[in-house]
Amino acid sequence: MAKIATVITDMFEDVEYTSPVEEFEGAGHEVVTIEKEADNKVQGKQGDVTVTIDHGIDEVSPEDFDALFIPGGFSPDMLRGDDRFVAFAKHFMDEKKPVFAICHGPQLLITAKALEGRDATGFKSILMDLEYAGAKVHDEEVVVCGNQLVTSRQPDDMPAFNRESIQLLS
Repeated sequence: MAKIATVITDMFEDVEYTSPVEEFEGAGHEVVTIEKEADNKVQGKQGDVTVTIDHGIDEVSPEDFDALFIPGGFSPDMLRGDDRFVAFAKHFMDEKKPVFAICHGPQLLITAKALEGRDATGFKSILMDLEYAGAKVHDEEVVVCGNQLVTSRQPDDMPAFNRESIQLLS
């Protein structure tokens, strides 16, 4: 089973974290949360979910994980201001490891300059950013690119996002 790195900080979209994690763990995968410091508590933007962080970014290496999960909300925008998270995400894309990014999640991949020529989608407000980053943008509930990258637009797309993410890990 896969060990999935989850980069997350405050203001993540609650259901875009909880729904995939439930599916990943239900399929037997291990989900590990990563933020600036271990044991930090981060809060979802809806206020429904608090996550206790497993590891600080300086304690982990992307080589230790099989896949990367980037929940949406404001979290990815805040994380992309930290070069450590950008390099961490870029590694997964460069090494062709599975990457799951929903809603604003692709913002971290934009900053990593990892989307040129890739099929992707995201929340409506970042579609132009994806285009400027060189991605082939699709306004669809889920886009799978190169049997590696799974992207979706918004919470309504969770069933398709979860289905394709689990399928890719199989």
